[in-house]
Amino acid sequence: MDVDFSTAEELVAALRAGDVTSVELTDAAIARIEREDKAINAICVPDFDRARAAARDADEARRRGADKPLLGVPVTVKECFNVAGLPTNWGMPEHRDHVPAEDAVQVSRLKAAGAVVLGKTNVPVGLQDIQSFNEVYGTTNNPWDPDRTSGGSSGGSAAALACGFGALSIGSDLAGSLRTPAHFCGVHAHKPTLGLVAARGMVPPQAPALPVDLDLAVVGPMARSARDLTLLLDVMAGPDPLTFGTAHELALPPARHERLGDFRVLVIDEHPFVPTASAVRAGVDRVAGALVEGGARVERHSALLPDLAEAAYLYTLFQFSGSVARFPVDTDEELRIRAAALSADDRSLDAARVRGMLLSHRDWLEANHHRELHRHSWRQLFTEFDAVVCPITPTPAFPHDHHPDPLERRLDIDGVEHPYFDQLVWAGLATMPGLPATAIPTGPSPDGLPVGVQLVGPMYEDRTPLRLAELLEERIGGFQAPR
Repeated sequence: MDVDFSTAEELVAALRAGDVTSVELTDAAIARIEREDKAINAICVPDFDRARAAARDADEARRRGADKPLLGVPVTVKECFNVAGLPTNWGMPEHRDHVPAEDAVQVSRLKAAGAVVLGKTNVPVGLQDIQSFNEVYGTTNNPWDPDRTSGGSSGGSAAALACGFGALSIGSDLAGSLRTPAHFCGVHAHKPTLGLVAARGMVPPQAPALPVDLDLAVVGPMARSARDLTLLLDVMAGPDPLTFGTAHELALPPARHERLGDFRVLVIDEHPFVPTASAVRAGVDRVAGALVEGGARVERHSALLPDLAEAAYLYTLFQFSGSVARFPVDTDEELRIRAAALSADDRSLDAARVRGMLLSHRDWLEANHHRELHRHSWRQLFTEFDAVVCPITPTPAFPHDHHPDPLERRLDIDGVEHPYFDQLVWAGLATMPGLPATAIPTGPSPDGLPVGVQLVGPMYEDRTPLRLAELLEERIGGFQAPR
């Protein structure tokens, strides 16, 4: 049994059968990290002594007859989640020594399910980038090409999974932060419906861990297989016990269909704000072909699809408004001058970024009204379709770019440069209305880099895109270990 790249489901079965112990799995994972992570830098805060102790406890519990969903399975946790006794600094040097005293609710749920936490994975500064690098922990490299990024902000988690450093990880997603690293590293991830998974304890350093409802941001599972996403989501899902008591179970509706041939799928790969690279378009086409071969009803156009340009504009408003609210900028007057110079009918992404950083409460309410209209449009679309297949970003993983001003960075799309942040429009498609989206690998690009797509589903019907991901994995294959 290849324990390094086995799925969590396979490890649970082996542990239950007595074919392996948690101590053996944990020691193997630690040895692999110590041997191979120097080149990748995925694990920024190891916690090996406590992991070995937890593994011994898991084996003893199993000998006593205990059986929990993840009992004895080694996992990792994104750095931004509070873990009692470990640093949580979000890559910010000024908070290097911040050590919370209490676990985030999702870390508590992992431990309650019997998981063994190996340590924490790297992030960008303040989770504010599509790459994972910072002054505290350094740069996380892509396991397929160390000259390229593993993505962000859950880049350490995706790289860890691709390298066999644990079977599962948990991350967060506001701008594709689960889906983009999964796409870049060839693994699976699921962005849950907004509000489905409690996020308390996934907070910036020094901020109180309160059971608040986040706008745009979610926390969710990452894995090497689609079935493992469901296994971990079932552990994570449900309201915060501080708000709803000790029980956190939430009965999600079942998947709309069990057979691939029963699915109705809209496939899109063109966006008004940014082109799609040929390698990503080919990945979308591979999925579309597998759907057709499996008997699914596949359409490439629908009048029910919400306006993609307006969706991207609204998403950018919310994204930059929220970012500035959490991490204030020092150029308020300069921004006001730039905003005043904008034409009233300028609906570009640059205009949305400037306006978002200055958004008043009145303007936020107006933007939120338009978001609700988009949500209703999605409800209507999902009466005719079960899922939407589309890119996660326009390109596979790109070379490291640490220019201090992200607005000065450029993204190469088939030889043509585009603004760096324009690549977020595809992630925002599901984020802005709060829809669930499952990232799946589709196979390598001509350059040998992973390519993924996202399966966007109806709100609170997370099991529908997750089931479609399982069926597609059976047809086109899933995770492949880096060579």
